Amino acid sequence: MCFSATANFVGSAALGTVGVVTLKKVKHRRELLFAALPLFFAIHQFIEGFVWLGLDGILSPTVAHNMGAAFMLYAQGLLPFLMPLSVLLFEPDGKSRKRMLPFLAIGTGTALYILWACTAYPLQLYVRGNSIVYINQATNNTVVAILYVIATCGTLFFSQVRAMVWFGAANLAILLTVMAFKRYAFTSLWCAYAAIASVIILAYFWKSSAIRPLRYA
Repeated sequence: MCFSATANFVGSAALGTVGVVTLKKVKHRRELLFAALPLFFAIHQFIEGFVWLGLDGILSPTVAHNMGAAFMLYAQGLLPFLMPLSVLLFEPDGKSRKRMLPFLAIGTGTALYILWACTAYPLQLYVRGNSIVYINQATNNTVVAILYVIATCGTLFFSQVRAMVWFGAANLAILLTVMAFKRYAFTSLWCAYAAIASVIILAYFWKSSAIRPLRYA
């Protein structure tokens, strides 16, 4: 994935299948947002396929830029908010939900800042090392990266659902690995995370079918 338009479109179809199957396992409205994440990732990868087509000259540069902006909107502008919110809604324990609130606040603030940056600063797109590089001068810094990791991973470690903690550990390991070895293409390589995360989410919903819906306070 993430190496060509074809790879993105094929990956999107696979993730879409995972997403549909996961949503079919939902038994309570509080599970819905978390279960929808694989489908969101599938749409995300479908969008990047058009970015590749624009950068390859098959479609216009305008299409590449607009699709790139849409890709950034989800990867950086929405996910820091959606991830902690989806985990907080899913969490059955009231005390755990309260401990998650600071992470939701950080995610909300980070998402709002990135959304502002996406409108205030121009987006640069180019290919490097078989990956698309998305550059926004206001978000391309260490502070934003740290807040991003805290927002997308923090809530998971405070869940009473053991699978969520394992998911958080995998999530954190993948994010840090990508940042360490290919940070310049972090946004594009998010697709690799999406594929792995989606399988973990599906596995949890599949295996926990007998014990859900959980009891919500």
